[in-house]
Amino acid sequence: MKRAFCAFILLAASLGSPAAANVDPSGPEARLQITQLLLDKSSRRLYLLNGKKAVRSYQVDLGSNPAGPKQFQSDGRTPEGLYHITHRNPHSNFFLSLGISYPNDRDRARARALGRDPGGDIFIHGRGARVQNPPRDWTRGCAAVTDREMAEIFDLVPPGTPIFIKP
Repeated sequence: MKRAFCAFILLAASLGSPAAANVDPSGPEARLQITQLLLDKSSRRLYLLNGKKAVRSYQVDLGSNPAGPKQFQSDGRTPEGLYHITHRNPHSNFFLSLGISYPNDRDRARARALGRDPGGDIFIHGRGARVQNPPRDWTRGCAAVTDREMAEIFDLVPPGTPIFIKP
């Protein structure tokens, strides 16, 4: 686990370059297998990676209070740390969605220390028909993209894929 976390940290640092942010979403690299995800909260970007190479990049909307890690239910924050995609939900209220493995043991302990429920149901999702022209950060802690982008992500990312969410 520690080795995987270190690899994600090195990868996150390398994605700070402008070249990584300008990945061509229609290029030939789109046919590659997605092996990991990086959600960079500070730049509000989601990267789909094959190994250490970003093959897709999307602008994301976050929770209504995005600074800092999620601490408890209804705090409006998006988690931070290493998680994985748990499942695909084709019947999401927000078009399509991919479940994120929040809360983990550390998250539950943090919430318990505050006397709170850690919450759950953290996803990468689209907007759906009910959400048109949302403000920048409108979710309850999820990462949201356009419906067209979500359809692409949904098809490319299998359950079990690791996702590192960095501040």
